[in-house]
Amino acid sequence: MGLLHCTKLRHTSPRKMAAPCRTVLRSVTNFTSAALFRSTKPRYSTRYLATTATETSKTEDAEADKSETPAEGEISQADKKLTEEKAKLDKELKEYKDKYVRALAETENVRQRMKQQLADAKLYGIQSFCKDLLEVADVLQKATETVPAEEMKNNPTLKTLFEGLKMTETQMQKVFSRNGLEMLNPVGEKFDPNFHEALFMAPMEGKEPGTVAVVSKVGYTLHNRVVRPALVGVVKAP
Repeated sequence: MGLLHCTKLRHTSPRKMAAPCRTVLRSVTNFTSAALFRSTKPRYSTRYLATTATETSKTEDAEADKSETPAEGEISQADKKLTEEKAKLDKELKEYKDKYVRALAETENVRQRMKQQLADAKLYGIQSFCKDLLEVADVLQKATETVPAEEMKNNPTLKTLFEGLKMTETQMQKVFSRNGLEMLNPVGEKFDPNFHEALFMAPMEGKEPGTVAVVSKVGYTLHNRVVRPALVGVVKAP
């Protein structure tokens, strides 16, 4: 219609014809542009493209994960190696624990032995000193035993000396007792090889066999430990 209108106005003046022609040209240009736009418009919608891109990304991620996942054989080898390492470490742990327990037990035993040795040293540290004093006690005992009673009646000086020796012997025995040193004089007791030493055995009437009949030298114990056994004669069965 625009073209017919332009044809009808072709005999008019150029100035009058310019405006309608421009209108027609503008309409033709708009129509052509719209047609070109429709011909170049993409065939797929934006939602379809977004969905396709998402699926493509998921596919690529799945392929990447699949490529990074180790094979089944590799997993088995790794598990086997870890199991072996764990068994080895458990064995070493058990060995170290056993050594630790043994070391603790040995340390405790050493501590107990040292404690006992210290206690024994405190109790029996004077044992050698006591042995030396026993010789003095033996001399005093022999001295008092050899003094005849009849001579003391007629000799006041001898009697005074004897009483002094007896007092000295008594005081020494008290000192021995305070320090745990006790005399063994087992006359009439059963023979005990832990505390007595038999010098001889002889039959004796009226005496039970196996008993101590004679004490040649008294013995001593220090806190129930024999320092010197008693030297005795034992009754023998007839």
